[in-house]
Amino acid sequence: MKTEELFDLTGKVAVVTGGGDGIGKGCCHILAAAGAAVVVSDLSVDKAQATVDEIVKAGGKATAIACNVLKEEDLSALIDFTVKTYGTLNILVNNAGMGGGGRENPYNIDRSYVERIYAINVFAPWELCKLAAPYMQKSGYGSIINITSMSSINNDPGMAIYGSSKAALNHLASNLAYDYGPMGIRINNVGPGATRTHALSTVLTPEIEAKMLAHTPIHRLGEVSDIAGAVLYFAAPISAWVSGQVLMVNGGGVQTLD
Repeated sequence: MKTEELFDLTGKVAVVTGGGDGIGKGCCHILAAAGAAVVVSDLSVDKAQATVDEIVKAGGKATAIACNVLKEEDLSALIDFTVKTYGTLNILVNNAGMGGGGRENPYNIDRSYVERIYAINVFAPWELCKLAAPYMQKSGYGSIINITSMSSINNDPGMAIYGSSKAALNHLASNLAYDYGPMGIRINNVGPGATRTHALSTVLTPEIEAKMLAHTPIHRLGEVSDIAGAVLYFAAPISAWVSGQVLMVNGGGVQTLD
């Protein structure tokens, strides 16, 4: 196989949740650039459509749909829409998530908050995996990529619920690899370190950045393109014998505070 064929997604169909901005948008762009038709889903259909417009302008193929991953009917509708529009489904990127930022004072959160975080970060990816798997098996090509977090392995204050939900997502993937492997489906996780997104900008200060970089051998914060590149690796044929893995994209370190 030629080098360019190892990353070629021509004829493949991808679904990305939370594709309206940040890492999700970056994933949509790189998958489309590799040849995939991308279904861009987001809570805001306007944001999803903006991503689609950019992809189409660049010569790619994409379609937008609104999806609230907290609603089971929206998850089913997302997969149904994809198959009806493009005839198949090959790649699923579970990017939509919530939490983090060190805001989870254990004395100020309640059970409803915990349930919401797990519903978005664990239950929705699990449900979409279940819905997508039969179509991937039928197509003969299946790759699922979950966006986890460095918080799944770090220990930080105010991160217990978010961090544990992402740790659960890691373990979910490593176990589902055994269930999906015989179906011809791979499942892997990408764990971003501190990445320059709008979400990070809401908590990042020069002082916090300096502390993060003190633990980062490649002395910069991550860019969306760094994370999207790892997603492309797992989505493409080059990783055909890779499943059940968690790849931390973090500049060689851990962006924790002293």
